[in-house]
Amino acid sequence: MIEFVFLAVGLMVPIVYLILSVAQLQASSLAAIGAADHAAKVFVGAESESEARSRAASAVSTALNNMGIPAGAANTTITCSDACLEPGSTVTVSVHINVPLPLLPEGVGSGLMTTSSTSTHRVDRFG
Repeated sequence: MIEFVFLAVGLMVPIVYLILSVAQLQASSLAAIGAADHAAKVFVGAESESEARSRAASAVSTALNNMGIPAGAANTTITCSDACLEPGSTVTVSVHINVPLPLLPEGVGSGLMTTSSTSTHRVDRFG
């Protein structure tokens, strides 16, 4: 009986930790996809580049908060094919997230899991 308990605990703890890690990675992946897509959409719909960058940052922050990801865990880059917001140009937003391992202190194993997403949208030719 004691062997069974030790074997069950010895197997269940790593399996539960693996499930928690995969769930954290999945949440971060969904956050990266949503953040990149929404940031690119709101960027191309803005009137000025400063407004576009502000809207994109807000969209990324909202997407991360919705999935419980700290804002400091993500790096966002925005690139434009030509001049930003020029009709016909494309805007590419990339979001990279360092996924923390569950149940560990901040900074421990922070670079082990990463996820990223890139989204490209075209600025309307006729506004």
